[in-house]
Amino acid sequence: MDRYEGFREFVAVRGPALMATAYLLTGGHHQAEDLLQTVLAKLALKWPHIDSDGNPEAYARTALYREFVSWWRVRRNRELPRAELPEPAEGMGDPADAAVRRLLLEKALGLLTPRQRAVLVLRFYEDRSESDTARLLQCSVGTVKSQTHHALRRIRVLAPELADLLPARSD
Repeated sequence: MDRYEGFREFVAVRGPALMATAYLLTGGHHQAEDLLQTVLAKLALKWPHIDSDGNPEAYARTALYREFVSWWRVRRNRELPRAELPEPAEGMGDPADAAVRRLLLEKALGLLTPRQRAVLVLRFYEDRSESDTARLLQCSVGTVKSQTHHALRRIRVLAPELADLLPARSD
């Protein structure tokens, strides 16, 4: 029996979605590839156990968030240069406006702490509940709430042009 039975198929099917999440966390294509590759290498080693639990994607996403936060702790003072800008979104109105908004959002997200960024990705990109987010990041629901509040407030200050993308204020 192949120890990696099902792993290759899992990566082929769920890899693009995991890559999108990794990109949102890291803010760069190459860093996202590195993050995902690191996580998938760790998953491959534990694949029989992960696959037998029945929810390998949940395990992979949890590993992705935790690895990202772990990287930040190690590299928090390192600047991450970018070789190229992302492609503009298609079907989203004027491509120039969409590109400007995406760059503003990317810049604002890049100025957040990794934990704040991870909370926003989990809560608003993946539409996770506060309790799911807390469980994935191994913190309290109160921490998720406060990190969300602080992150959104900071984005409102850093990029007021993005106000229509943000949830209504609760303060």
